[in-house]
Amino acid sequence: MHSFTYSTARSVDEAIALVGDKGRYLAGGIDLLAELKDYLVTPAPDILVNVKRVGQPGGPAGGAGDAKMGLLNGIVHVAPAGKEGEAYKLGANVTIAEVAANAALKKAFPGLTHAAGEVGSTQIRNVATLAGNLLQHSRCWYYRHPDVTCQKKGGDKCLARDGENRYHALFTGGSCVTVAASNMAMVLTALDAKATVRRGKETVTLSMPDLYAKAWTDAAAHHSLAPQDFLTSVTVPTLRKRSAYRQQSERKEFDWALVSCAAAGNVNGGVLTDARVVLGCVAPIPYMSLEVNNFLQGKPLNEATATAAADMLLKGARPLSQNGYKVPLAQALVKRALLALNETAG
Repeated sequence: MHSFTYSTARSVDEAIALVGDKGRYLAGGIDLLAELKDYLVTPAPDILVNVKRVGQPGGPAGGAGDAKMGLLNGIVHVAPAGKEGEAYKLGANVTIAEVAANAALKKAFPGLTHAAGEVGSTQIRNVATLAGNLLQHSRCWYYRHPDVTCQKKGGDKCLARDGENRYHALFTGGSCVTVAASNMAMVLTALDAKATVRRGKETVTLSMPDLYAKAWTDAAAHHSLAPQDFLTSVTVPTLRKRSAYRQQSERKEFDWALVSCAAAGNVNGGVLTDARVVLGCVAPIPYMSLEVNNFLQGKPLNEATATAAADMLLKGARPLSQNGYKVPLAQALVKRALLALNETAG
């Protein structure tokens, strides 16, 4: 591992200043430290900035933007006067275990807490943060191999296309066939969550599709943020009262999904409205179809509707030599996630 300086920031402004153009943010560190040990971070950072203490109560006064963004370590119910705008704001440093165990989130977003409970192991969930899960890098074994230079690491071709590709994409807008592996991203996309990001001195709000859009066509991108961008929180509106998450892995515990699916919407009298269906581990982004979402509007939530939606969502799939099994698996998970909306009471 390359040598680096380690520093702790107490505010967002301080963290951004410390990182500069040669550093990286460090929270749970599960993904970043593994990449550093395998020399996958290029260029290697000169400084790692610990952000776990940013905005914590009792610390020094934060930067100008901290008060507006709230603590990075909390889960806050936002309930403005009137019927519009109710949401939950999740700080970037909230652990996955905290999301999975939060009683209010379990009631409002059962799909979100279910997805959190599927992340890694108990030990990992106790350390891993929401921001870290959303912004984790590709799990592709060509990218992760320290002695291989694939397209994502500056090479001239995607080695998985004609190589070992059983865990890779069915959909992509470019040549790289890696997949987005974040459980949380799929449910948050279905729930129309928004990410708050500090970009220099500017605060920007990104939808979940915007947060990952760059990875659709840019082989080198894992998401749309630059290394200096600081994700501070995610706001989840309560507009969709039902949500569900389903995934299939090779192992029951401590494994990434082969395919995952999140669904969210409202169900009144057995009729589905405001529906969103998102597939994970089939594309370099959370994969969603406007055509499918529009089709589901006003449809009875039954086996026939779920089957038609699944077929529609997978019609454009382009399996590689070893991952054709993902198509029927994804179709089954779409049906299960949609039909589970009949059972969730969020």
